[in-house]
This record gives sequence, structure tokens and C-alpha cells, in this order.
Amino acid sequence: MNALDKSDFNFTGQTHVYHGKVRDVYSIGDDILVMVASDRISAFDVVLPAGIPYKGQVLNQIAEHFLDATSDIVPNWKLVSPDPVVTIGKKATPFKVEMVIRGYLSGHAARTYKSGERMLCGVQMPEGLRENDAFPEPIITPTTKADMGLHDEDISREDILAKGIVDEGDYLQLEKYTRALFQRGQEMANERGLILVDTKYEFGKLQDGTIVLIDEIHTPDSSRYFYLEGYAERQDAGEAQRQLSKEFVRQWLIENGFQGKEGQSVPEMTSEFVTMVSERYRELYEKVTGKTFEPGDLTNIPERIQHNVEEALAKL
Repeated sequence: MNALDKSDFNFTGQTHVYHGKVRDVYSIGDDILVMVASDRISAFDVVLPAGIPYKGQVLNQIAEHFLDATSDIVPNWKLVSPDPVVTIGKKATPFKVEMVIRGYLSGHAARTYKSGERMLCGVQMPEGLRENDAFPEPIITPTTKADMGLHDEDISREDILAKGIVDEGDYLQLEKYTRALFQRGQEMANERGLILVDTKYEFGKLQDGTIVLIDEIHTPDSSRYFYLEGYAERQDAGEAQRQLSKEFVRQWLIENGFQGKEGQSVPEMTSEFVTMVSERYRELYEKVTGKTFEPGDLTNIPERIQHNVEEALAKL
């Protein structure tokens, strides 16, 4: 199957392009962005060598689903999604932090806890928790927004304010939006038989000063989901939770000796593994949204995107 590993478009009115880990963002004039969700996949801040067919479509369409479902909580950047892997929206100046919120002791938080640490991003984690237990209430553990090729770094609210990364009024609003979005996300997940374990949100500011939600939301690249059915029984038995997230890719890498550290090599991604990952992403789309996945035409992905974006831009 074809995969969109990279993009190199030149849209009408294009002024700049930024190639991220998994998304390529094209600036149109001063106020419009065209975000192309590629099929690249990253883990441990490293882009893996093989693209995953349909991954970009899954990410883009899950994000679209949740942007539309949360627009009553916080305004967002989206204007239109003219192609399965493309969203066109308003340009905003991003805040230089990612708002990570965790409802459960999982992933990075669990690894930190297992090491004996009880403080994460200035937040005290209670004693006596087991991996994948729920926190008494969700905790916000921000990270700095790293430049391409660099690792995001944990940071506390106190350091964000002390260093002037975000001013206090804006930061308190970001926290308020983050908690409200996470609550809505958890409610929607529960309706689908899932638990939204943790996620991250990115925000920006429009020219008029409005804070908006940008980038993706509640996708498998930015979120971790457990299956609700059997969660309590697995916790009681000390068993691993059934996950619907990208964590299985990270675990596969760890088991094959790769955690993004110097001197380590990415293990071979066989065609069977790539197909399995693609199927897991499509499964997640259907489970999370309740919609049937309708695969886009892979015959000539760049030509399809170029046509659909140009048509949409002409209507803006």
C-alpha cells in the first residue's frame, strides 16, 4: 500500500512551509495554514523509517471529529477539511508549551513513579498507586514545545510563569480549557466503551488576541485510551490494560532495544508490522468516533491533495 512519507506542495499563495515530525504545515498569505497529516510515525521523538498507510487520514479525521465536538468549550483553528489528510485553518501564534493532562498513572508518569520519583512537573503524585490506577483528580504536567529534532522537556507551572514563557492570565486560561476539554474527551470516550487516560493540547493566539485550540486533539498520537470493559478486573489482577493508543509501538521498540537513546538503532519495520500498525490505527478511528472508516484513494495521494486543497483555497 502507498503511504504519504513526505510532502512537497506549492499551493497558490504559499509563503512558507514547515515540515514537522508527522505533519507538514503550509502557510498561505499571512493568516491561513494548510496542515497535511503525513503517514510518518514517530516515537521517542524519532521519526521511524517506514510510513503507515492511512495513519494520516486517521489522525486528521479523528482530530476533525473532536475539534467539531469541542468548539463550544474553546474556539479552534479549523476552517475546513477538504481532503482526508488535510485541514485548512486560521494561523495562530503557538504558545511554547504543550498542555499534557493525565487522569491515570500511565506511560511517562508511570515510568517516573517506578523510578521512585513522586514529583512530576511540580505536581505531587500520591503514594500507593499502581501503574494504570486513576489519580484522585487529573493532573496537568506541561512540557516545553521543542524545536524540530529536540526533545520536549517537562516543566512546572511555576517555571513557566517565572521564565515568562506564558503570562499568568493566559496560562490560567490554558489550564481551564485543558481541564474542560479533557472532561469532555473522557465523557465521549466512555460513551464508546473507552477510557481517555491522558492527552495533550496545544493552543495559540490569533491576531485579535483570541486563544484557540490548534493542531490535533484526542488522536492516538496525542492520547492514550484503555478499553473500559475489564479495566477494573485487570487492575485488581495486576494485569496490563488493553490499550488503544500508540503505546504499543513504543513497547515494540523498547522490546527491540530502542528508546531513542544515543547509539541505538531503530529495529527493522517489516511489512507485516507496518500492516498491523495501520490496522490498529483504523480500528482506533472506528472505536473512538463510532464511524466507519472510509479509506481514501491511494492511487496518487499528492495529486489528490493538490487538487482538493486548491479547490478549497479558491472558495475561502
